[in-house]
Amino acid sequence: GTDYGDVGEGGRTGMKLRAWPRSIQFQLLAGVVSLELLSLALFAWVMVRKQHQEIVSRVEQRLAHQASTAAFEAEEALDDERPDLIGLSVDTMAKSPSVAGSMVTDRDGRMLFGASSLAGVAPERELGAQERVEIGRVRGDEARVFLIGRNEWEGVAAIRHQGALYGYAWVHSDRAWDNQQLDLMLRSALIFGLIWIAASIVLVVMMARSITRPLGLLHGGTQALMRSPESAAHFPLPVLVGNEIGDLIEAFNRMVASIEEQRSGLSDTLSLLDSMLANAPIGFAFFDRQCRFVRVNRIFAELTGISMSRHLGRTLPEVVSPETSRQLEATIGRVFEEDRPIRDIELSGVVAGGGWNWTWIANAYPIRTAPQQVRWVGLIVLDATDRKRSEEALRKTEKLAATGRLAASIAHEINNPLEAITNLLYLLSNHAGLEQPALGYVQMAEHEVKRIAEITQQTLRFYRQSTLPARSNLAELVDSVLSLHQARLQQRGIAVERGYDPAIDLYCFAGEIRQVFANLVGNAIDSMPEGGRLTVRARRSRDWRRPERIGVRFQVADTGSGIPREARQHIFEAFFTTKEVTGTGLGLWVSSEIITKHEGMVRVRSRETSEGSTSGTVFELFFPDREAE
Repeated sequence: GTDYGDVGEGGRTGMKLRAWPRSIQFQLLAGVVSLELLSLALFAWVMVRKQHQEIVSRVEQRLAHQASTAAFEAEEALDDERPDLIGLSVDTMAKSPSVAGSMVTDRDGRMLFGASSLAGVAPERELGAQERVEIGRVRGDEARVFLIGRNEWEGVAAIRHQGALYGYAWVHSDRAWDNQQLDLMLRSALIFGLIWIAASIVLVVMMARSITRPLGLLHGGTQALMRSPESAAHFPLPVLVGNEIGDLIEAFNRMVASIEEQRSGLSDTLSLLDSMLANAPIGFAFFDRQCRFVRVNRIFAELTGISMSRHLGRTLPEVVSPETSRQLEATIGRVFEEDRPIRDIELSGVVAGGGWNWTWIANAYPIRTAPQQVRWVGLIVLDATDRKRSEEALRKTEKLAATGRLAASIAHEINNPLEAITNLLYLLSNHAGLEQPALGYVQMAEHEVKRIAEITQQTLRFYRQSTLPARSNLAELVDSVLSLHQARLQQRGIAVERGYDPAIDLYCFAGEIRQVFANLVGNAIDSMPEGGRLTVRARRSRDWRRPERIGVRFQVADTGSGIPREARQHIFEAFFTTKEVTGTGLGLWVSSEIITKHEGMVRVRSRETSEGSTSGTVFELFFPDREAE
């Protein structure tokens, strides 16, 4: 009859004691036993009350007779002038089964003779206050019986000798003997009640089994249906009785069969819908009228970066950015109000902590549970971020390619007038009549023209990539890249430290290696807008993972702002960039492809600016010299 594990308010686990059993069989037993116990208690109370009244009456009569007898025997002993017989009479009276004690006192209440049948009770004692009061109430030869305390009876009678008052005879009743008959009656009633209760329990159990057995079978079938709705192993339930419970079991079997038929068709439909919802390459979300999430699929959870379970019951501002939530809430409100779908809504924002943009294409549509009632709104979201990035990168790449072709064309066309200017300056410098400072100006002009020619040659080298690998001077490649960025280096006040042998060479695609160096040097310059130090080193070395491979180890180190920790693992991904305005996200991706093509390796170490410490980034590359191998 107990029920444990009741969970209280606030999630605290408590314990609740159920006073009434849940089982019908035990309810019948508890009801019958409770009724019989109540009846037995009432019967016992009536019998005890009546028996108590009879005992009180018998005690009063007995004590009056015993007190009168004791007084009469004392009077006879006095008449025979044998006062010693009074003590014998008192002792004899005290030995009676119903007497606890007997005594004789003079008329002033002083003890003359006394005897007691109870162990530990003094035969002689002083009269109490109530007993002294009762002396004054004794009239003539009639004995007086009175109650001492709660349940102590005592009788007193006057003793007269030769017409004068001699004293009083006292008799005290034994409570144990008086209550023996009451106890005997109670034991008899208890034995009768237990026998009656046992017989009733047997009868109730026999009757209850015919009710509880089919009900238990029905309950077990219900529990089995709740535990495993798809399993039909326990059905149909056997019909054990032909009464109303049997009809109920038959109706339950028909209901289960009907549910199984409906579930079979519904399960197939739900399986198809769940499969479509879970595996569709687009995000699904469903909202109620308060714009709270009802359900989302895995793709939508990945788009928001929050687990599926944390969406349920939340509102849009709790999941997406304020600007996006306002747009979606307005769209969902329009669908509820106008009862029509809204298509091709473009949403955009910035990933929290990542720094790059995202773009969604959303479509909202009404979901009706009744012909004229929109209960939910469904939202289909397509992530168009990669497409947007691809389009933007393609546009930038096309611009860069066109700019490269234009730069190569311009460099080619500049070469012809540069040759003429170079020849004219040479003739002018050798003119006999030319003196200082004019001769110095001519030499300065020749130097600057050589610089222009070198820049045009470097530009043509970047555009004209070789189709076959060849042994190339690595120092010349690095110098050409640094010369190309010389203006930016001087403009930002960046000091360049070179650490490589002018004769070092490598078997490679020179144009591709030049592109890798250009990307690394360009990124290093971008990270030092306020100036700094750029270190470029190259030396013969071995692969740090496979020492048997020999090649060239190349380092580009800067003292710039460093790369954020969360961005380091993405820097070699296509379209990933931390320079939203000027970056395409293709430089390091192309560089990693070139390094892989040359079977090389790259390592990156970076430290962000923090208080009391320096910052910077180091790219370390290894290119195997395959021809030397």
